Amino acid sequence: MFGFFSFKGKQSTKSQDIAQNNKHLITMQDVVKIYSGAAGEFMALNGINLEVERGEFVSVVGKSGSGKSTLINMLTGIDRPTRGTVHVGSTAVHTLSEGQMALWRGIDMGIVFQFFQLLPTLTIVENVMLPMDFADKYSFAEREGRALKLLEQVDVSEHAYKLPTAISGGQQQRVAIARALANDPPIVVADEPTGNLDSKTTGTILELFNKLVDSNKTIVMVTHDNDLAKEGTRLISIADGEIANDVRLK
Repeated sequence: MFGFFSFKGKQSTKSQDIAQNNKHLITMQDVVKIYSGAAGEFMALNGINLEVERGEFVSVVGKSGSGKSTLINMLTGIDRPTRGTVHVGSTAVHTLSEGQMALWRGIDMGIVFQFFQLLPTLTIVENVMLPMDFADKYSFAEREGRALKLLEQVDVSEHAYKLPTAISGGQQQRVAIARALANDPPIVVADEPTGNLDSKTTGTILELFNKLVDSNKTIVMVTHDNDLAKEGTRLISIADGEIANDVRLK
């Protein structure tokens, strides 16, 4: 349906049925996440039900410890639910093995982190090429040209052959966005992507995200900035591991 890399061999019959009938880009059903520690059990998510469509710009807000980052970890497969199901397109994410998860994430999910996480010993263009090298989605001959085109889209192509330390934080975040788009994923997940940026650069990043949405990408962004969150098309508030509010803004 969505052109996703599919791992049906490992899915349960129920998960296959849900995936095949999934009318939404993202479906989370009754997702519970419980962490255990020395102090006992902590329920980070408590029965999350969420549907997201292609082309939405979803902002997720909540206080520290509310569960918003855990929600994103369920969506990206960085962590797994204790109970419940997570489907992205035709893929039952919660059923994937670690190897399958890494490949699926590399192809179908672009992730932008607050601290950029560019590899310091690789040039800018090499950092953008890295997901292509891992997933082997594009031929070796195509990769550098595609990376340069993506860097041009985020307006840092003139720095392509520099190391990350040679450019500003805002420019590094643009490179991180280009890297997230390397394999043309339908979804970009951004975890506090403007937390270390000034207001002018934040505006530039927001403009980039809106252009992606206009091209039918889906953005899911965690942010502590309520004003920034309102720039999306949908605002979800998380409190005590539950969705407290879900408002369509546009």
